[in-house]
Amino acid sequence: MWRELAPLGRDSGSGGYRRYAWTAADADCRAWFRAQAEARGLGYELDRNGNQWAWLGDPLAGDAVVTGSHLDSVPDGGAFDGPLGVVSSFAALDELRGRGARFSRPLAITNFGDEEGARFGLACVGSRLTAGRLTAEQARDLRDGDGVTLPGAMEAAGHDPSTLGPDPERLARIGAFIELHVEQGRALDLSGDPVGIASAIWPHGRWRFDFRGEANHAGTTRLADRRDPMLPYAETVLAARREAELAGALATFGKISVEPNGVNAIPSLVRGWLDSRAADQSALDTVVAGVEAAARASADRAGIDLSVVRESFTPVVEFEHALRDELGKILGQRSGGGAPVPVLGTGAGHDAGILSGSIPTAMLFVRNPTGVSHSPAESAAEDDCVAGVLALADVLEGLACA
Repeated sequence: MWRELAPLGRDSGSGGYRRYAWTAADADCRAWFRAQAEARGLGYELDRNGNQWAWLGDPLAGDAVVTGSHLDSVPDGGAFDGPLGVVSSFAALDELRGRGARFSRPLAITNFGDEEGARFGLACVGSRLTAGRLTAEQARDLRDGDGVTLPGAMEAAGHDPSTLGPDPERLARIGAFIELHVEQGRALDLSGDPVGIASAIWPHGRWRFDFRGEANHAGTTRLADRRDPMLPYAETVLAARREAELAGALATFGKISVEPNGVNAIPSLVRGWLDSRAADQSALDTVVAGVEAAARASADRAGIDLSVVRESFTPVVEFEHALRDELGKILGQRSGGGAPVPVLGTGAGHDAGILSGSIPTAMLFVRNPTGVSHSPAESAAEDDCVAGVLALADVLEGLACA
């Protein structure tokens, strides 16, 4: 499975993946998912929001156990973020069938669409729509960098966008959702454990800072006469690092748009996107407020207009304690009562976090030896990936089998 999936959407220059929602690379990944489902005799389904489902048992029976993740990527992303969870889900089902497991609850494997938000700027679109965390009207307003709307992109890919919207009937039939994911940090590497259980997802969000100045000639305009929005933007980037360090949090300006974007032109507009995350809401609020205050002070000094828009936000997600504890119990029993499986928090968002407000969810993490993620250097050892598959199989057997 891994060898078949590996070349899809991979850029030959960077070595990273460009599997953006509703593109040709995304279509190739979706075709791969469907082929895996059909090869195993699973019922295949594409839901109203473009999420893919592979069913073992009756989808209408209720109390289903669902596992899976996503196949899309950030720009030049790594091979493991998302796909490891989908591949491991199919592999875990193969393992359970090899054990002769008897299923007492329906089981589904899913690929949620547009988790990374690389094309339309909003993460977890597929799961947000399903859970009612994103309305159909809001989804229809999403546009990519070329002005293509989400409905337009879906229609071009052969999916009917008129069906977009909440899917409470589907969620009502799910008893638990378990997402396996490569760890996007080094906690497991430092503890020496191949697999861990998620405790919570930090609150996080994205804010757009628009610095508006005046375009002019770079070679003839005196420094004293300039209204250059790049200057307060640069100071804001440094302020973000400073505020994050003070609060023990994270803050990153990783995307920028400049107009008119000429080497010999003073910009008229610099637009930067802040990503900030913290262990609790108070720390996150402190960081974002500090960054915005610094940005406004710098913009005022330079005669620049500033607007700040919060484009997305996800509050802290505490995974359901009962389900989380059940995972720990299952894995502890399968290990013969040895050392407990570590429980760790994460600053990365996931579909499991979005769905947690509607259904019981939990996550398993697989060790990432370098902690690098959202990069072609993202990695996990084969032995650890196998350990993740076996852990997921144990969990599914404990939850879904007689």
